[in-house]
Amino acid sequence: MPDGVQLSRRTLLKASAVAGGGFALAATFPMAGRATAVSGPADLNAFITIRPDNTITIVGKNPEIGQGIKTMLPMLIAEELDADWDSVSVKQGMTDAAKYGPQLAGGSFATPMNWMPMRQAGAAARAMLIAAAAQRWGVDAASLATEPGRVVQPGSSRSATFGELASDAAMMDVPDPASLKLKDQADFRIIGRAIGGVDSPKIVRGEPIFGVDTQLDGMVYAAFERSPVFGATLKSADLAAAKAQAGVIDAFKVAANPQASLVEGVAVIASNWWLANKARASLSPQWDNGEWETHSTKAYAQAAKDAWASGKSDEVFAEKGDIDATFAEADRVLEAEYSYPFLAHVAMEPMNCTALMHEDGTMEMWAPSQTPQGGQQAVAGYLGVEPSQVKVHITRMGGGFGRRLNNDYMVQVAAIAKEMPGTPVQLIWSREDDLRSDFYRPAGWHKMRAAVNADGKLTGWADHFVTFDLGDGAFNPAAMDATEFPAKYVDNLKFEQTKMATAVPMGALRAPRSNALSFVMQSFLDEVAHATGKDLPTLMLELTDGVEAEPETQGFVGPQPGFSAPRLQAVTRKVMQMAKWGQPVADGHALGFGFYYSHMGYFAEVVEASLDARGNPVVHNVWTAGDVGSQIINPFGALNQVEGSIIDGIGQAIQLAVEIEGGAAKQSNFHNYPLPRMPMTPKIHVEWVLSDNAPTGLGEPALPPVIPALTNALFALTGKRVRSLPIDPQVFA
Repeated sequence: MPDGVQLSRRTLLKASAVAGGGFALAATFPMAGRATAVSGPADLNAFITIRPDNTITIVGKNPEIGQGIKTMLPMLIAEELDADWDSVSVKQGMTDAAKYGPQLAGGSFATPMNWMPMRQAGAAARAMLIAAAAQRWGVDAASLATEPGRVVQPGSSRSATFGELASDAAMMDVPDPASLKLKDQADFRIIGRAIGGVDSPKIVRGEPIFGVDTQLDGMVYAAFERSPVFGATLKSADLAAAKAQAGVIDAFKVAANPQASLVEGVAVIASNWWLANKARASLSPQWDNGEWETHSTKAYAQAAKDAWASGKSDEVFAEKGDIDATFAEADRVLEAEYSYPFLAHVAMEPMNCTALMHEDGTMEMWAPSQTPQGGQQAVAGYLGVEPSQVKVHITRMGGGFGRRLNNDYMVQVAAIAKEMPGTPVQLIWSREDDLRSDFYRPAGWHKMRAAVNADGKLTGWADHFVTFDLGDGAFNPAAMDATEFPAKYVDNLKFEQTKMATAVPMGALRAPRSNALSFVMQSFLDEVAHATGKDLPTLMLELTDGVEAEPETQGFVGPQPGFSAPRLQAVTRKVMQMAKWGQPVADGHALGFGFYYSHMGYFAEVVEASLDARGNPVVHNVWTAGDVGSQIINPFGALNQVEGSIIDGIGQAIQLAVEIEGGAAKQSNFHNYPLPRMPMTPKIHVEWVLSDNAPTGLGEPALPPVIPALTNALFALTGKRVRSLPIDPQVFA
């Protein structure tokens, strides 16, 4: 069976009858059992509900942030069910780990985690419908087949819709997932079909489906005042002045809770959000900034230079060969300093959440969260209750890009709502709150060295990385792996790092780590290639020539293929062909190449760029070759993800940076944090290299290589290197 999470004998597929006739199938993780027939309403958390009129409802279990998962996961179920997609409606599932397993939008995990389980859920329901028809007609189930929405007996006139069989199917034994025969790829009707987002018509009509659209009877609105300086504590605030403002219902202090990522601040409650936000100005808060007000981006950058000058680091985290002898004996040594800034997420829908503390002490929430189960746990921990006492409705999100992996805003509104039992409270952050209260993409500084011998071979590779001490955790967005390419393909290696203390909160941003490290590593490799009379794709092919794919490893989603040099080579050769690499381009234009492997996806990209009259970069074309396995599940959604990633990457490269001054974020809104706009969008050409691997995710891996592809194109055009982001046009003056 392909890699990834699978249903098994430890998974309960539970069938039940629907009131008025019908069938519902749920999957519960991880248990064992048999189907049971019950009466009463359908389980709203069931994956599949079939009603007598042959309409089918499929639950989308994961949060939707625009990545298309609410469409894609039901496609997998519908395919193996053999449903007529036109008869399918999709319903967002509630937060329920027992029924659905992990529910998250992050890490490009949805496809590898659900490729098998969702198909098996659909196949199990199909088998039960066939069993019901076989029993009704008194024939062998093996003699029956399905057509879209129907069970048929080939060679006879017998036929019944799924709806006609649904009630009987609810009484059938649920098959062991291991016994299910899934469709051959050649027989797919829904998987591989370009299907628009199931919510798109609602969005076009302006229907209220986002978190910020939540409306409840008697709801009040909250704004939250916190220190602009990270790590500061509240000394005083004029609560009486805030309460005296028009429409204000209450104002009170909220204590910090570091374990729940809750910062100290003041909540202002009003009859509408505009009044609550306006009243914040009357608080006149006084903050104790402590040591943190001396922190700045400039100070961090100087600390990096001081660390390099000292020749010392905090630790060596990867080393092989004799690096000192290699550099001493090298025919040529290249050195360069690279850096990249803090970045904010700035999703179009700012952070928000609605909470209702019931009189019985339970909490109900409407949360646009990428990790609603994590938010449920965090709120339960903060309130001192069981997670089952926190009910979380998953709403659609107006973007996330990793910001909504952190659920601080959920805990904030929980802290407010618990002071107002029986009253629904909606917390909304202003754009300024959103930008200045982020978990930022970490900045970083790298002093790179490369050794090249007389034959032009790369023999040594070293990096003194200056980053931040973020403590111990499951994921450190400011870290670098010991295997960062080309570590495995160089005989002599040294990776060392120096860590700085900070109060700046940091987290995952689309393609975390990779979105920064790709720029450094692929740009410096381009320097090595140029120094040896090669181009970067040629160097990449030489470094990986004849190297076999690495063995399977155990990952977060289960067994997964190891890194594959042949897959790297395939996308590299493909994109060179697409972009006609090596052939002349228009006057004043140049091409640049970048490759990166992240989130189990292999992407090679070529950028065609020029400079405008003011020396600003202009991107005309981006060619992209991607390998994310054997199947593109929804080509429409896949294209959207690649195009969005590339546009994001171009924006990051050209004009985005968060600067820390006085311990706070200097940027506050789109006037000084300008997201890419339509005129910046190039022509984007995407082709897929299919490989014999289970499908993997697409939300992130197309972003990292576009940044070095752009900076390498600008070097090819001007002969001047971009070694710091965002790109400063003065480099080309």
